[in-house]
Amino acid sequence: MFIVNPLPPQVDPKLIELLVRAEPATIGHFLDFGFVDPQIRAMWQVPRIAGTAVTVRCAGNDSTMVHYALGQLRPGDVLVLDRFGDNRHAAVGGGVAFAAREAGCVGIIIDGVATDIQEIRDYKVPVWARGLSAVTTKRPFNNGEFCVPASIGGVPVMPGDAILADENGILVLKPDQIADAAPRAIEMQAAEGPRLKEVAAGARLPELNGTNARLAEILAAQAKGAAKGGGSI
Repeated sequence: MFIVNPLPPQVDPKLIELLVRAEPATIGHFLDFGFVDPQIRAMWQVPRIAGTAVTVRCAGNDSTMVHYALGQLRPGDVLVLDRFGDNRHAAVGGGVAFAAREAGCVGIIIDGVATDIQEIRDYKVPVWARGLSAVTTKRPFNNGEFCVPASIGGVPVMPGDAILADENGILVLKPDQIADAAPRAIEMQAAEGPRLKEVAAGARLPELNGTNARLAEILAAQAKGAAKGGGSI
């Protein structure tokens, strides 16, 4: 069975420009949800990317819908592949990666495996996957879904969601989350440089970030509580 839906609206380019300045690992300091299973990892030393999710779901050895997607992708899109748990058949290789790049796709995320890693590196296509396989998909025209709700590494992805990804991991955000999350992360990143200079000059990080002060408060409260509860029975 095939399902083909229209492309979603793209995330505002100004929001994407803002988002790509934020590191997923910095946002991970204050958000817990939306982070994809770290077993889905960068296949080479990829740059950080941000873009609009265009989803495909395809099972087993059938990548018909992946090829259909190559004719639909727009500049700024991220191709997101839900493989229904298949980790044997590679749905993306050198040819698919090259065609996606030429369509303006900024990256490919696969909850499954890829192949032709040397070609992918040569073409400089950012690809995240669970690993590599020499067994590839075909086009038997049996199944596939385009621009439907998907699941990637335990995270639900809707067509039109924002994707932020680098070597550390992948984050899925709703477009309306960007204006809060990205500036906060960018501010945190800017503050890190001066703090590291203080550490290099001899300061201790737990003093600078308040760990020692807060721990001292907790230990003092514990000691006070123990003293009040002391005595013989």
